[in-house]
Amino acid sequence: MQIETPPTEKPYDKPEGERRGLVIVHTGDGKGKSTAAFGLALRAHGRGKAVKIFQFMKVPSARFGEHRMFEHLGIPIEGLGDGFSWKSKDLDHSAQLARDGWDKARAAILSGDNFLVVLDEITYPLIYGWLPLDGLLQTLRTRPSHVHVCLTGRRCPPEIIELADTVTEMTLVKHAFKAGIPAQRGIED
Repeated sequence: MQIETPPTEKPYDKPEGERRGLVIVHTGDGKGKSTAAFGLALRAHGRGKAVKIFQFMKVPSARFGEHRMFEHLGIPIEGLGDGFSWKSKDLDHSAQLARDGWDKARAAILSGDNFLVVLDEITYPLIYGWLPLDGLLQTLRTRPSHVHVCLTGRRCPPEIIELADTVTEMTLVKHAFKAGIPAQRGIED
């Protein structure tokens, strides 16, 4: 590790642009995409802002740690899918669930009632061809100007990355799962 001298001057000028709703993307093969989006949701909720979370791959009955906590805090979180594709018994049904879920999420974005809408794991139904990319892009472009949208998932389409205001790519350096350590409650769920 190299020791650095802390900066003593502000390294940037304060932006002078207008505050508006942002499109935020968390993508990449590293861990933490959904976790980061949930952190944004907690931050917004803590400021008294309306938040809605849609999880495109989780089942509606999911009771992971985030569901329990968001329920306790009064943050709506909704599973829209039937699990990851390798668990599906009917991929046509999985695709229809994604389309039905997108209708709900799109309405939540366009209504203007929410400060932040999280589209967790939305990249999967997009890259599987279950949702039309053009419809998502159109919704992001025409949403009310105060609405922030955070999208998560691996292999985010470049068209979304180009449209987004902030994009973070989580890079996998090392993961316990690859060392044979199974997923653990409270860490992965």
